[in-house]
Amino acid sequence: MKIFLLGLIGLVIGTFVILFGGGGAAIYLAILTGLFGLNAATASSTSLVTALPSLIIGAISYYHQRQINTKVGNQMLLTAIPAVIIGALVSKYIPAKIYKWLIGIVLVVLGINMLFKKKAQTVETVKKTQFARMEAGIYGILGGLMVGVAGMSGGAVIIGGLFLLGLQDFQATATSTYVLVFMTITGAIFYIADGRVDWTAGLPLMIGAIVGAIIAPRLAQILAKTKITRYMKPTIGILLILLGAKSLL
Repeated sequence: MKIFLLGLIGLVIGTFVILFGGGGAAIYLAILTGLFGLNAATASSTSLVTALPSLIIGAISYYHQRQINTKVGNQMLLTAIPAVIIGALVSKYIPAKIYKWLIGIVLVVLGINMLFKKKAQTVETVKKTQFARMEAGIYGILGGLMVGVAGMSGGAVIIGGLFLLGLQDFQATATSTYVLVFMTITGAIFYIADGRVDWTAGLPLMIGAIVGAIIAPRLAQILAKTKITRYMKPTIGILLILLGAKSLL
């Protein structure tokens, strides 16, 4: 029953996070610690390893659909990968309370910007201007630190940043999935070396998430033809504010 429940949870999370450009590691982390009682080190390692296969499958599917903007994604990765490494190395020296407050403030600010920023930059502007490249780099740093310091996926910052940089709808979520693949691989290496993976809990979650990752890009193609895309940006903005507020409380 426990294995079936984990598989079902993985399916739901895998579909949702790939559809909306997240990695899901933070959700897996909460489930593994809160519902199944794993310690923080084991849960962090397990959550990142669990999220990785579904991210890879989602990214491949989005790539075949030509939804990924690799130029913008690579601009983020240039700073995200070093940030993951630095975050993993210094995580033991950062008080959890200070980290939670910083992440909470970042998420709330990103969410508010998404709700009230009337005109986004165009993708061409993101590619060409030095300021936009620097802005993409900042989002990469913030997302990378979330992975390195806390074993989270960093998806909330990455997807929020991509929308603010001008990517639209499922192109933003596809590009986010692409960025998260490389961030998660880097983070998983450090967390696996420092802790241990609970495969009993991780494998059912992983299998469910893989199925969800196969479903999500196909579902995105269907939803892209509907009016739901106009609600994606404000919905993700509200979710970022709620996540940030939860971190601050």
